[in-house]
Amino acid sequence: MLDKANAIPSILTRLKKLPKGSGIDLRTFKRDRSVIIRRNDEDVFTVTENGFLSETFTTGINGMRKLLKMLLKREFPRSNKIRVYELDTECSDRTS
Repeated sequence: MLDKANAIPSILTRLKKLPKGSGIDLRTFKRDRSVIIRRNDEDVFTVTENGFLSETFTTGINGMRKLLKMLLKREFPRSNKIRVYELDTECSDRTS
């Protein structure tokens, strides 16, 4: 679990190290809302938001900070902690 205040730099560091095809799943403490980030190519990420809104974004590592800031504010407004799950290349989505 990550503190929301320090989450963005930690997430960006993890994203830079992710192999192609894998991703991370960010969830609230109650696990009812999520942001799933998958690495498609060297500098192409697909971000799927499931919560208040259901949207999909495609961005590079340069636009990720701004997108994460917006999504964390919208999906996790009262959360202090964020659960982080690693997604491997085999599984297409996490169902927990």
